[in-house]
Amino acid sequence: MASKAVTVAAWESLFRAQVTVMRKLGTEFPTDEISLTEYDVLFNLSRQPSRALRIRDLVQDLLITQPSVSRLVDRLAARALIEKRPDPADARGVIVSLTDDGFSLFRRVATKHAASIDSHVGAALNDDELRQLTSLCDRLRDGAR
Repeated sequence: MASKAVTVAAWESLFRAQVTVMRKLGTEFPTDEISLTEYDVLFNLSRQPSRALRIRDLVQDLLITQPSVSRLVDRLAARALIEKRPDPADARGVIVSLTDDGFSLFRRVATKHAASIDSHVGAALNDDELRQLTSLCDRLRDGAR
């Protein structure tokens, strides 16, 4: 078990690195097409085999609250980037799915965003370090759930 001081120092380092990198990526993100938060919704939907999720499940991977997600989903649906439909297995639930236009926009923006990520993250760490970082971050997420 790590000491509290080492744990806090590691967290602060991780947090500051994330903020610094996100600020840089944000300056290069194509916000004329979509916001970073909207992109995050499309990204999460694109990773699903059916390109669809219940809103309740989508919220778990986003950095905004349930009411904010609902408003964001409504805006994306109004732009025909996603579709909303009742969950046939639970009438209280709503399923959101990526439309073809939404997936096309996601892919176009993802190509630009991936180049920016590679430029800033890939340039700082080698492949082994990136795999280790991925593993450590996955463990942190699993431990916090």
